[in-house]
Amino acid sequence: MNPFSNLGIRHDIVNAITELGFENPTPIQEQSIPVLLSGSNDFVGLAQTGTGKTAAFGLPLLELLDFEENYPQALILCPTRELCLQITSDLKNYSKNMRNVNVVAVYGGANISDQLRQIKRGVQIVVATPGRMLDIINRKAIDFSQVQYVVLDEADEMLNMGFQEDIDSILSTTPDDKKTWLFSATMPSEVRRIAKKYMTDPFELTMGTKNTGNANIEHEYYIVKARDKYAAFKRIVDFNPEIFGIVFCRTKIETQEIAEALIKDGYNADALHGDLSQQQRDKVMKRYRDRSLQLLIATDVAARGIDVNDVTHVINYSLPDEIENYTHRSGRTARAGKTGVSIAIINSKELGKIRQIERVIGKQFTKAEIPNGFDVCEKQLFALVHKVHNVEVNEEQIEQYIPRIMEEFKDLSKEDIIKRFASLEFNRFLEYYSKAPDLNVSGDERSFERGERPDRAFRSSTSPGYTRLFMNLGSVDDFTRGDMLGFICNNTKISGKSVGKIDLKGVFTFFEVEESAVNQVIEGFKSVDFQGRSVRIELAGDREGGSSDRGSYRGGSGGGRREGGGYRGGSGGGRREGASGRREGGSSGGGFRDFSGKRREDRGGSSSAGRREGGERRRRS
Repeated sequence: MNPFSNLGIRHDIVNAITELGFENPTPIQEQSIPVLLSGSNDFVGLAQTGTGKTAAFGLPLLELLDFEENYPQALILCPTRELCLQITSDLKNYSKNMRNVNVVAVYGGANISDQLRQIKRGVQIVVATPGRMLDIINRKAIDFSQVQYVVLDEADEMLNMGFQEDIDSILSTTPDDKKTWLFSATMPSEVRRIAKKYMTDPFELTMGTKNTGNANIEHEYYIVKARDKYAAFKRIVDFNPEIFGIVFCRTKIETQEIAEALIKDGYNADALHGDLSQQQRDKVMKRYRDRSLQLLIATDVAARGIDVNDVTHVINYSLPDEIENYTHRSGRTARAGKTGVSIAIINSKELGKIRQIERVIGKQFTKAEIPNGFDVCEKQLFALVHKVHNVEVNEEQIEQYIPRIMEEFKDLSKEDIIKRFASLEFNRFLEYYSKAPDLNVSGDERSFERGERPDRAFRSSTSPGYTRLFMNLGSVDDFTRGDMLGFICNNTKISGKSVGKIDLKGVFTFFEVEESAVNQVIEGFKSVDFQGRSVRIELAGDREGGSSDRGSYRGGSGGGRREGGGYRGGSGGGRREGASGRREGGSSGGGFRDFSGKRREDRGGSSSAGRREGGERRRRS
């Protein structure tokens, strides 16, 4: 008997999940399903990504709802459309042996008319992203007055993305006596507050230590110079011939540029970010799931929605702005009890970030060395040998060609044939890496040993090869980091790749640009006005008390003091600046809530619409 039957799951559901490969419940499923099946408690479940949370709440919902009735009885809110589609697909698979189960996915970036038609036909379970769900509620196209269960999945991420007000508005349309189930990978104070606001004496279940990472993931970091980052990244990939990985970048522009460079260099790679249409995103994800892509280059928009088996590596080409997001990125590998590797490629001044992440996830990183050319060639050679040794031979189909093959090889010995087959791949890498330099940089950790606060590395240290500049515009001017990146690039004609960290404050901003682009940026802004004000660019050292990045800004018409200084934002901001950092740093638009109180489309919506809305907002102000 399948152990899921012992948890109280009916046979037709158990049969369906058995066909899907569910043999034994994961710890979160084993502990939560009996509690949720009672239907009598609000619930808070804390567990890492990849531990089976969808089945933990999905299976009880299928048991508790009345599928003879055709009105909304359960609402599942999640942060991204990828996750929305994944949950919907899973619920349909779990219920394939049941009658009259209607699950509708509601998300931005898709035709709203189709979603409205599906709702009108009748639905018991609605899986939605907050922005699009609110649009449909405002059209009075759905009635949640009889909803019995609300599930907030990946609650921390929804708050990071600024969906707090949307969630409030949506839940205000549901009955007071509903049961609320909250699932999250991390439990920051914001999630604790949302649990307190929407729940009454919830049953709390924590699997493992709060905010810790998956125990099956190995964490490594490589220290390189900024100019060597791409070369080091390629060498790491080449050293892992069987890699099936996700590479996380900080901005949409960086994501696209890295993907295009990899494709030009002959790698099976593609980009996934919020400027792609739904059709484009679906196409990329289908290729990745089919394994015709070896590397998926993504922004954090993909961190929660990708549920692909057997991802071997997660590579942080750029570390996330929010430490907690490292947990979600790394959770894309080592799913369902398997093992994986999470790699961070950093410069020496980012060691402080690594130390912070270690404290959050409760695991220590291993400092790894960038392999040299000889090591890469050797690894690729034996990967080819292994592949040849284990290849499946189609005797029936190849038989007709054997005589011609034998004729071609008749003058070669067995050793000659082996050498030549091995050399096919080996020669390519040998030529490429024949003069490969050593890319390793020894990290200088002395400053941290002296007791310097590591979190300062997150805030204001300038990356090698970059210069830190000051601008007299900030978040009060309705800029997000993504808006600011686009504003800089559009006015100076530099590539987004030339822009480093953007430290967005209330009335001013510090940002990094490559040293070679400093004059171009300063010249580019000399005649630029914003809402009647001249845009002023200065070297940050003049504003931060000399050359030190840790000095304070006092005075000047830019407006007073530094706001909080921390990478999570200023006073009263909570996670605001951190949340804006989660927004993708390419051209604005595509799926976030800004903190002026106006909502944009769900993640990945029309980028042009996002830009129009941002432009209209600034013109109105």
